[in-house]
Amino acid sequence: MKHRIVVAVTGASGSIYARQLLQKLAVMKDQVDQVAIVMTDNAKTVWETELDEKGYEQLPFPFFAQKDFYAPFASGSGRFNTMIICPCSMGTLGRIAGGISNDLITRAADVVLKERRKLICVLRDTPYNLVHIRNMQTVTEAGGIICPATPSFYSKPQSLEDVAATVVDRVIDLAGLEQDTFRWGE
Repeated sequence: MKHRIVVAVTGASGSIYARQLLQKLAVMKDQVDQVAIVMTDNAKTVWETELDEKGYEQLPFPFFAQKDFYAPFASGSGRFNTMIICPCSMGTLGRIAGGISNDLITRAADVVLKERRKLICVLRDTPYNLVHIRNMQTVTEAGGIICPATPSFYSKPQSLEDVAATVVDRVIDLAGLEQDTFRWGE
């Protein structure tokens, strides 16, 4: 079965991760049936600030508004099997942990958790306070995966894009997609 993936982009710093993730998903047509995007207004501002471009406007995926509760993944019957929040702000994580479904991102996350599907939260903020840690614990205990945007260096990345790819490749692995990437010991 091909994957149906929701990608949510929040206003946390780390737009490079979202851009790389969406670019990689765009070329994985043999494994991915559908990608849907929810992007906050603040995420667009942060993307433009950090990346000096509006490349999100050219992505080949449908976008859904934050308040569009008619989006197919706002219900378990929509059968999207994975949701990746990249980057995931601590505010978004807190609302998910608290069961607050006040927009499409938090509603979709709630659906994914209640349906026992895969939720991957790519957290970017640092350091963590105790509230953040407890929210991570709550989401983990509910079945979500907390994947901090913590790059690795054993592949000897040569550029900022290479460093970001160490995180994005890990997210793609967590989503259950096959890819050719650096593997420890291989």
